[in-house]
Amino acid sequence: MRTAPLKHALLVLALMLSAFAPSAHGEEAGPATSRRIVAIGGAVTETLYALGLEDRVVAVDTSSTYPPRALAGKPNVGYIRALSPEGVLSVGPELIIALDGAGPPDAVKVLKSAAVPFESIPEARNGEAVVANIRRIAKLAGVPERGEELAKAVESDFAALAELRGRIATPREAVFVLSASGAAPVVGGAGSSADAMFALAGIGNALRAVEGYKPAVGEAILGADPYAIVLMKDRNHALADDAIRTMPAFAGTKAVTEGHVYRIDGGYLLSFGPRTPQAARDLAAMVYPELNLPALPTRAWASAAP
Repeated sequence: MRTAPLKHALLVLALMLSAFAPSAHGEEAGPATSRRIVAIGGAVTETLYALGLEDRVVAVDTSSTYPPRALAGKPNVGYIRALSPEGVLSVGPELIIALDGAGPPDAVKVLKSAAVPFESIPEARNGEAVVANIRRIAKLAGVPERGEELAKAVESDFAALAELRGRIATPREAVFVLSASGAAPVVGGAGSSADAMFALAGIGNALRAVEGYKPAVGEAILGADPYAIVLMKDRNHALADDAIRTMPAFAGTKAVTEGHVYRIDGGYLLSFGPRTPQAARDLAAMVYPELNLPALPTRAWASAAP
C-alpha cells in the first residue's frame, strides 16, 4: 500500500533536489559558512545554537524548544517522528542532522536516498554521550574547534555535577510521570531518558521495574512509595496538584502527603543537549533542598534555562 506514495515522494524529491546534486566528480561538498542545516531533535538544535551556528540553521522540528527563538523564528518541519520529506527538503538544506528515532521509516528512507547528506545522531543517556554528540555535530557542521571548546566546557560541568552528587549521602527515590490521561499514569522506567536523568541527579527511580515509558498500575506506585513525583510543566503534560492527589496511583504516597511534587520543563530535562548538567543539578536541588546545592558555572548557552 505504501509503494505508490513512496515512488511519488521520490519523484518529487528528485525534482526538488536537482540543485543540490553532487559534483560531476562525485566529491562531497566540504563545510562552508553558508551551509544550510536542518536540525531535527532538540539536542541537535540546542547544540548548533551553542556552537554559534544560528544563522546556518534554516529549519527545525517541533521538539527544538531551546533556545525559544529557534522554533519561533525558523521554519518548522514538523514532529520528529512524523516528518514529511517534501517539507524537510522544501527549505533547500545542504545538510540534515537528525536524532536517531526520527521517522516515520519511509520518510527517513526517502531523505537518506536524496542528494542532501542526512546524518543521524544517537540519543544520549549519559555525560560521555552528550559530549561525543557535541563533537560529532560540530565536525559535521565544519567547526571542530568550536566543538572542542564547547565539549570541554560541558565536560567540566559534568565534573562539577559529579562533585555535587557526591554530597548525597542517602539517595531518595522518585517517579517521573510523562502523562496521566488514562486509568494509569505513564511513567519513566528503566532505560528511559527520565531514568537516565535521575541517575545524573543522584535520584533513584522508584519504578525501575518498569521498562521504558509505560503505564504503571496504582499498586506498583503505592508499593514503591516514592519520596517525590516529577512532572513536566509544558507541552500539555501539566497536571494540577488536585489531580495528582485524587489519582488512586498517587493518593497516600509520601510524595503527595508531604508535598514533594516537582515540575520542570520537559525539553530542559530530557533533551540531553549541552544544558544537561544544569538540568540534572536543578532536579537534584528540587529533591534535596536541604543540601543547598550551588548552581553550576554560568554558560551563555544555558542562560535561558528554566
